[in-house]
Amino acid sequence: MLRYTLRRLASAIPTIFIIVTLSFFMIRLAPGGPFDLERPIDPLIMANLNRAFNLDAPLWSQYLTYLGNLMQGDLGPSFTRRDFTVNDLFAAGLPVSILLGSLALLLAVVLGVIFGALAALRQNTSLDYAIVALATFGITTPNFVVAPLLSLFFGVVLGLVPAGGWSSANPAYWVLPIATLALPQVAVIARLVRGATIEALRSNHVRTARAYGLPARTVVVKHALRAAMLPAVSYLGPTAAGLLTGSVVVETIFGIPGIGRYFVQGALGRDYTLVMGTVVVIAGFIVVFNLIVDLLYTLLDPRVRYD
Repeated sequence: MLRYTLRRLASAIPTIFIIVTLSFFMIRLAPGGPFDLERPIDPLIMANLNRAFNLDAPLWSQYLTYLGNLMQGDLGPSFTRRDFTVNDLFAAGLPVSILLGSLALLLAVVLGVIFGALAALRQNTSLDYAIVALATFGITTPNFVVAPLLSLFFGVVLGLVPAGGWSSANPAYWVLPIATLALPQVAVIARLVRGATIEALRSNHVRTARAYGLPARTVVVKHALRAAMLPAVSYLGPTAAGLLTGSVVVETIFGIPGIGRYFVQGALGRDYTLVMGTVVVIAGFIVVFNLIVDLLYTLLDPRVRYD
């Protein structure tokens, strides 16, 4: 297992290298630059800005410089937020995104597994139909619709929680963003677990366990549900990376100082280093969580072995 983990981490290095390379040159191909304004800047000032941020160097030289800094953990200065480096912005915003994303992920997994299992065990009943209908609604309704509705109803009309804003010391500000992030994932996980559980309950090994007279709870939890978790775990790899690195829609609507909004803001403002930093962080999370998913397979499916 350790050898497999180290091998996967080593193979992730060229993957991230390719992602960084493609992203670096693609963002530079976009028209415009970080200092382009509606009102043109004096050419001398523009030349000084380009020199200060190394933008006057050849593109290959900028690329090698960025790679060298990246290997040292330096994501570079922000072009649009000139009082901060990208490291400073992420140091402030990433903990917020991770906090909300991890709580939303935990809520989605717990509720999704419970609802999916209940729907499978009560297949073709009113409970099953209700859960499938709610899951379909949750999957098809985007965050930019759910977030304002939750904010309006629970924040403005009922006044139970703050409708927006952020405070790391007051969990009441976390409720609506976490609910908005979790709801579509609850729906997807519930559908996955329902379908996989129904299939597992019809499998030969579950039928054999029932024939041996094992308690229904043991058959469902230790055999059927364990096998049914495999599709959900596969789905959680990239989903966890997306949740933990923030959502531009949720963070913008609720005014949360996370890093999800930085990618769009950086792209619109041609903030090359901010966009690249976001790409590197997301790619790193995806690699790590995909590895975690592969390792979880060995716990859920005894047939899976890694040498």
